[in-house]
Amino acid sequence: QVQLVESGGDLVQPGGSLRLTCTADGFTWNVGWFRQVPGKEREGVACVRHNGAGIKYVDSVKGRFTISRDPDKDVVWLQMNNLKSEDTAVYYCAASPIYSVACTIENQAEYPYWGQGTQVTVSS
Repeated sequence: QVQLVESGGDLVQPGGSLRLTCTADGFTWNVGWFRQVPGKEREGVACVRHNGAGIKYVDSVKGRFTISRDPDKDVVWLQMNNLKSEDTAVYYCAASPIYSVACTIENQAEYPYWGQGTQVTVSS
């Protein structure tokens, strides 16, 4: 069992930036960031493989969000720039310890480990 802890969520004005951090207490292969708004399904935002390659983004965040990781420390970041009100959500980090040729933001079932989430609110 791997424990994941997210941090960095906050209240920010539209156009602002935040950096979310996901820290794992064990080895992870693929790591993804997901978000959920009350009443809506959880949505995949970005994912990255263990070596930092194979990055994927949902279309709505391309050019604004950047996922990166330090595999030696099992830390993954999500840098969020030019935030919009529609980015408001609880953001979750998810991880899989199993080797895979590609990470996914569509199939959440591939991630057995999930954090508790961190709230991001974009509002003026």
